[in-house]
Amino acid sequence: MSMQAELAATAAGRAGFLSETAARRIEAVILPLAALLAGMIAFAIFLAFLGKSPLDFYLLVYKAGFGTAFSWTNTLARAAPLLLAALCVALPARLGLVIIGGEGAIVLGGVAAGAVAMLMPGLPGPAGIIAMALAAAAMGGLWIGGVGALRHLRGVNETIASLLLAYIAIALMNHLVEGLLRDPASLNKPSTAPLPETWRIGEIPGLGVHWGLAVGIIACIASWVLIERTTWGFAARIVGGNVRAAQIQGLPAGLLAIGFTALGGAFAGLAGMFEVAAVHGSANASLAAGYGYTGILIAFLARHNGLAIIPAAILFAGFEASSGLVQRRLALPDATVLVLEGMVFIAILLSDTLQDRFRFLAFLERRQK
Repeated sequence: MSMQAELAATAAGRAGFLSETAARRIEAVILPLAALLAGMIAFAIFLAFLGKSPLDFYLLVYKAGFGTAFSWTNTLARAAPLLLAALCVALPARLGLVIIGGEGAIVLGGVAAGAVAMLMPGLPGPAGIIAMALAAAAMGGLWIGGVGALRHLRGVNETIASLLLAYIAIALMNHLVEGLLRDPASLNKPSTAPLPETWRIGEIPGLGVHWGLAVGIIACIASWVLIERTTWGFAARIVGGNVRAAQIQGLPAGLLAIGFTALGGAFAGLAGMFEVAAVHGSANASLAAGYGYTGILIAFLARHNGLAIIPAAILFAGFEASSGLVQRRLALPDATVLVLEGMVFIAILLSDTLQDRFRFLAFLERRQK
């Protein structure tokens, strides 16, 4: 083959590869957006059957979640724990593991933070905050990392195990908060002792949102770098694509599963710490707010991409921030927004199923042939 022919073949191969890469990247953006739109349309039809105006509903959602500066503050405050909760799902998912028990890591992370404040009240403010963060991350990492260990060592299904452990974690939180760790002064709502004022986490200057939002965004960016730009992330993606092939190549699939589940659990534990140190001021039953379950939807909508989790979390935080206004103005139950989220989740799962059967922009891939 002549030099010119070889160069032409090489150029054609590169063009085909770029076309396939572009097609996959476009799919990764368009399919989730289409699923989101489909879920919202399905919910609009549901509202119409109830005799409610879909237009009024979505206008109220926009007004309460994104319409004013106060709305944005409320939305971003809700987005802070959602960012970290979504990472608890997204990181293990890159290895093919479906973890849905992040709620358990959140509540136990919050309890661990409250326990540290009770056991070491004499620590100065910065040291106390660091101690709470380390305790919460360790508790969350051990809780969800244990799911990865059960999967690796005993072949226990991680989805069922993580969900059941979430219920156990909530029960354990209630037991501790209402018993061993309860502040005697908390009468109507059992809780741990209030944090010292120097241990409370303040707001980001000029934004009115606590620093948990910044930590969540940094964690999402760092997770994307870990998955996409490091050898550990590459190994995790290989395991997620074909665990048997990864084992044949000598990759430590089991250790990777334990490590990534523990890291995801640590992020969820940090979410619980920020809820205690920046929002509630103590550990109590309000920790079980459902952030871990919303994080599942956000991670799937973002296709487990750390960078895409950021806008997805803000969007669903806006949805949840509007639930009270929707209830008052449209006389709908407070859980109406949860029905919307459920329909969107179903649409996302359907889009994942159809992707392998009807590949979007497949003509770009056929150009290689």
